[in-house]
Amino acid sequence: MRSITEQDIRGSFVNCSRGEAKRLAVPRDLGERPWDDLDFLGWRDPGAPDRSFLVAERDGGLVGVTLRLPAARRGLAHRSMCSLCLTTHPGAGVSLMTARKAGAAGREGNSVGVYVCADLDCSLYVRGRKALGPGSRFEETLTTEQQIARTVGNLSSFLARVRD
Repeated sequence: MRSITEQDIRGSFVNCSRGEAKRLAVPRDLGERPWDDLDFLGWRDPGAPDRSFLVAERDGGLVGVTLRLPAARRGLAHRSMCSLCLTTHPGAGVSLMTARKAGAAGREGNSVGVYVCADLDCSLYVRGRKALGPGSRFEETLTTEQQIARTVGNLSSFLARVRD
């Protein structure tokens, strides 16, 4: 992913108003992000633990979505798999995040959901730059590039459902 600015981020959101995009918490460490290793920028709102954001490059531009997390957390003995990168996490490491649909459907209250790494670091897990220990990533015959392409494809499918 190319390096993006706060202004790029705020202008990318498809499922919230301009006012909401103007007020959302943007990461302060944009200059320190490992942009070459990211397929998308994802972050949690430090002031609202039930809110996350995701910005990805699609069709020559940026697409940003606001996400909500459920308040209830799973037990520590439970393991779940991220739908984007296929990393498994114990406990609350994977969360169902919902995004209000773009346009009229979103204004009517329609939303879509995806199970995703709660820390939104899918790109780093796929590349082996961040690990959770044994069993978090299945041994695959796919190359890292193929796994990255699969993750990007899974993300694209989710973003298309938000925009439909």
